Amino acid sequence: MLQVGLGLPRSPGGAAAAFPMAEPGEDAGTGRGLCPTEVLGSSPVTIVVTSEADTWDIDTSSCLGCGQFVDWDKMPQPQQPAQIPRDVLGRPPKELKRLAREGCWAWSHAGRARLYPRLIQQVSCRLVTPDALVYRDVAGRLFGKPSVSSHPLPAFLEGCPMPTYCLSPQGVTALKKILICVGTLFPDITHSPLLPALAALLLHYSEDEAQCFESVSRLIASNAPHAGYIDQSFLAHQASCMTFGDLASKHCPAAHKLIASTAENVLEVYSEWLSWLFPGLPFGYAVRVLDVFLLEGQKVLYRIALALLKQFRLSVAPAGLQGSDIKGELQAFVRNIAEHVTVDKLLERAFGIRLFSRKEIWLLHMANRKALVERGITVVQRRPSFHLAVDMQNFSSSTVTAQEMRLIWSWIPERFSLFPPLLLFSTSEDGCSLQRFYTCCEGYEPTVLLIKTTEGEVCGAFLSSDWSERKKSGATAGFFGTGECFVFTVRPEAERYEWVLIKKPELAKAVPRSRQRSPSPAPESLLGSSRDSPSPSPSPNHLAVPSPQRRGRLSPFLAVRHFLLPSKTASMFMSGSRDGIVIGGGGGQALSLDASLLWGHTEHCETFDNPPLCQENFQVQLLEVWGFQSA
Repeated sequence: MLQVGLGLPRSPGGAAAAFPMAEPGEDAGTGRGLCPTEVLGSSPVTIVVTSEADTWDIDTSSCLGCGQFVDWDKMPQPQQPAQIPRDVLGRPPKELKRLAREGCWAWSHAGRARLYPRLIQQVSCRLVTPDALVYRDVAGRLFGKPSVSSHPLPAFLEGCPMPTYCLSPQGVTALKKILICVGTLFPDITHSPLLPALAALLLHYSEDEAQCFESVSRLIASNAPHAGYIDQSFLAHQASCMTFGDLASKHCPAAHKLIASTAENVLEVYSEWLSWLFPGLPFGYAVRVLDVFLLEGQKVLYRIALALLKQFRLSVAPAGLQGSDIKGELQAFVRNIAEHVTVDKLLERAFGIRLFSRKEIWLLHMANRKALVERGITVVQRRPSFHLAVDMQNFSSSTVTAQEMRLIWSWIPERFSLFPPLLLFSTSEDGCSLQRFYTCCEGYEPTVLLIKTTEGEVCGAFLSSDWSERKKSGATAGFFGTGECFVFTVRPEAERYEWVLIKKPELAKAVPRSRQRSPSPAPESLLGSSRDSPSPSPSPNHLAVPSPQRRGRLSPFLAVRHFLLPSKTASMFMSGSRDGIVIGGGGGQALSLDASLLWGHTEHCETFDNPPLCQENFQVQLLEVWGFQSA
């Protein structure tokens, strides 16, 4: 158990004795630019409790209304005067976001001290949320006695970094008291790496501990739809890591390819994405992230981490990685980010990334969360208990090597890459029969199609939907699937071609909120008819598509009905009939195979905006379909 000792001896003048612990990472001089960080969980931590009369004087010339917890020798000094509009809080939300992104109050400590509490008061949260008065009552009971007593630090802090930034020793004491009270009043929190950094940053601009606690409390209790602020369990945090991995795969393909070729476990690298921001970024960068985070929520953190990943790839492009420790390389890069890009340019690049809507990202997060639950992860679990990688030793395929399969597995959505590949169909074992292909593949989603041509070229497709969906179109061969489908080449060059809307989201608009349903029932085929067509019962060892009648099924990430498309040719993902199968459509077909599964054709199509994946007319040497094996 972590212990906190309270009530140290006082100096003759009545003030608390000098803080007995040197803060890890604290410079002996000014400490400028450093981010002191404690990793909790290793040893008892001492807290100094001061009486009301001993509180540190506020430096009103530097920051009116705050400052008693700040070591001003460490605090970055304004480089230019801030020009904050007097009616800034009355501005429309869109304009307020623009001002925050542009750094309107970046150089005003007093401006932040005034704005932060008011911005957080606008956050929609649960009706019963602990406030400043509750904090004073609980803190008085916990820390009010002058005698020495022990209070355990919350279990959710164990192993989490606690950056202290520019806090004074008194500020570090206050931070720990706030976190203890958070643990007391929010007992359901089991894992929250972001919370200590968020509380530390807010404390720099808070009038007192109670105000900081209330701000943190409101962010914890936020109930805004699809716009959470703080993950509060390992399950939620790991789902966020997987969601970031999905976004990185889509929006940072060059960096993702570099990581996939270097790291044995890509998700293990992405699981540290939040630590790139907090405590990785220097204080001046971290507080600019906080400016926009308070207005826009977690989506901002994804954006900035993606921008860091893009910048990291640029920084290593000339010389390549210095070693195999890519996690260490990333952390070192973020610590020295000022050598590579200014905070203004970093934010500009972050908001230049064309992400999908907050709801679409929420759907992806919930799908990842559901996959983790199926994998056995619980809300109360604090550490991962499974290995997320293709087994290089036992994997065997006649079309691709284990290394090539690991690259393909790094492309697929994170919630499916939790599971090892399992061969469902192979022409070498099951014969060249389209009917046999359907029999082996129906009832399972998603699947990976691999094709090796007689010329030695290898290409394929990730197919998000069950092939039984084709039956809903009746006698007509209709297209189905979602925007998570993609086509790819493996040999001679590895390349992936995703749904055109991922690269060009401006081609479509999100469906108005009045037309959205969440959670939603299973998707209907674009040309669909009956929803009652039966599908075979899958083996319990495979990931199976839930039946359409299953209540509360979440709508899939990148489902076509979430977008107002200019034409159906931009969403022709997969189609099957007795005459053959087609992957990708609109102006051509990315892949098509005849009923014998021996002859195929490839060309550019509008759905994936791909070039031909191999020779335009090809003969199949071997075809494999891979599914996903559950535990």
